[in-house]
Amino acid sequence: MSIVMTGGGTGGHLAIIKAVKEQIIHEELVYIGSNNGQDRQWFEHDPDFSATYFLETRGVVNQGALGKVKSLYMLSKATLQAVKLLRKHKAKVVFSVGGFSSAATSFAAKYLNIPLVIHEQNAAQGSLNRFLRPYAAVFISSYLEESPIKAYPVKEIFFDNARIRKKVQTVIFLGGSQGAKAINTLALEIAPVLKERDIRIIHQAGEKNIDEVRSAYEALGIEAEVFGFTTHLADYMKDADLAIARAGASTLWELAATALPALFIPYPYAAGDHQYYNALFLEEKELAWIMREEEVDTEKVLALLDEDLESKSRGLMEIVEKDGSKKIAALLTDYAKI
Repeated sequence: MSIVMTGGGTGGHLAIIKAVKEQIIHEELVYIGSNNGQDRQWFEHDPDFSATYFLETRGVVNQGALGKVKSLYMLSKATLQAVKLLRKHKAKVVFSVGGFSSAATSFAAKYLNIPLVIHEQNAAQGSLNRFLRPYAAVFISSYLEESPIKAYPVKEIFFDNARIRKKVQTVIFLGGSQGAKAINTLALEIAPVLKERDIRIIHQAGEKNIDEVRSAYEALGIEAEVFGFTTHLADYMKDADLAIARAGASTLWELAATALPALFIPYPYAAGDHQYYNALFLEEKELAWIMREEEVDTEKVLALLDEDLESKSRGLMEIVEKDGSKKIAALLTDYAKI
């Protein structure tokens, strides 16, 4: 008997699985993902899973006509494989976080009448999750009032690191491990002013941009901590007083859990513009700021350095619920015992 986890393609999806699986004890865990995307990189050698499988699948939505046909053919083959794997491991429940990686296993679960629990990480629901929602035993979203679990599955260290911000002494720029050109450009434009005000700079520039961004800071005569991928993001967030970031769901809720006020610059090409709607969820509660890439104004950004951080920081502490990972893990464990 096992709990099967599926979904991913991107780190935002996979971070949900990582946070939840770490709260499950004494149950067999199996991961089924895709050969495309980051699934294999995250979980191929993860000891928490008794078995991991990576099927040949890819996205359907953003393909041309012929590409859609090929993707659907790959999905059909993968679904048959997933049916065999769910039977082999006697799956009691399937936990899906969405993304193209989850399609085959989710369809297989419904074919076999295995309970499907879906976690939607974004305010704008992904196309697959939207399609599967009526068939899910449980549909979880931090943005929906009717969700049985409202708490987002954020690792506890982010809550442990929470503190009230009152003055900007350190700014962190977060473009994700792949980087964000617009955020990198903005950071370098305002860096001289930050230096004048003796404000420390932490900058996640992206793996491909580290050397270029470091050189740019050196040319400006400015010290900055520049990195790409890191396993110490929680510590960097703890040190910061203001974040300028993309609005992927995991980043947004990790910042909120840390009580770190943020200016969000959503990735403009995200599916369904979901990053904008993620940020809007907080902005409408006056707990964040948003600027579209084409609307970024350095003077307006610099004006945020003198904004009331304390009210936003306290508000974030109040809105974010703890133990999302534990609550989801408990729900899955209950299904496994049926």
